[in-house]
Amino acid sequence: MAGSVTSKWDGSMSWLCQHQKVAREVLQTQDAVFANRPANVAIVYLTYDRADMAFANYGPFWRQTRKICVMKLFSRRRAESWASVRDEVGFTIRQVMEKTGVPVNIGEQVFALTRSITYNAAFGSSSSEGQEEFMEILQEFSKLFGAFNVADFFPWLGWVNARDFNKRLAKARNSLDGENASKNDFDESKSTVKFNKDHIKALIMDVMFGGTETVASAIEWAIAELMKSPEDLKKVQQELIDVVGLNRAVHESDLEKAYLSQMCNERNPTSPPSDSSPPPRNS
Repeated sequence: MAGSVTSKWDGSMSWLCQHQKVAREVLQTQDAVFANRPANVAIVYLTYDRADMAFANYGPFWRQTRKICVMKLFSRRRAESWASVRDEVGFTIRQVMEKTGVPVNIGEQVFALTRSITYNAAFGSSSSEGQEEFMEILQEFSKLFGAFNVADFFPWLGWVNARDFNKRLAKARNSLDGENASKNDFDESKSTVKFNKDHIKALIMDVMFGGTETVASAIEWAIAELMKSPEDLKKVQQELIDVVGLNRAVHESDLEKAYLSQMCNERNPTSPPSDSSPPPRNS
């Protein structure tokens, strides 16, 4: 397998696996060794030095955080308790139906939907007050995560344009600190890892990012892919008519049906919802 691993320099040393067996060794057999994600200057600063789950290094803290999220935030019982939040879906559908024959920006509609649902689920508030400000903060975070920064590629040139970039970082994080000032209560009595306010703020950011921009982007990409393939679109429409009918909304159990499930699974590798998911790096 000579030549199956090559290296490149993009601010740090990166290794490219060009052979199936080597890739399986890195991503499956030795997954724990290569599980950590690289993080640029903006990510380290805005996640409070990797205090979140998305960019935390693999270890006790990451495992405990993931356990809390799976058992407390994303469990089936918790999802069922958000049934009232799903009324937002019906409202969005009615909005789109009222614009029949008129161009509709599906991206904006879907983002408004996921924003409202996630904000309601995260903070228990159906009021739109504060949503716009909070989303503006997260959008600025998203821009900063992917913004070009010379220091990420050439650390010794970190002084170039550093002042303006650092000002944006400080302003964005201070804005999030203000928004989360009253949302950091957490019962850590049963946790084996001690959490502080920075961890809570970083986790809130993860949940809001994952529930708004990522979900909205995934839905928008799925619709775009179906529009590019009229034959697949007709198959999905026919399955919805046969399985769901025209007199009720789609339920979670309906997503397990054959073709619709295949369509959702196929969209993930072809159109990833986020371009800021870096590859793993060596621990």
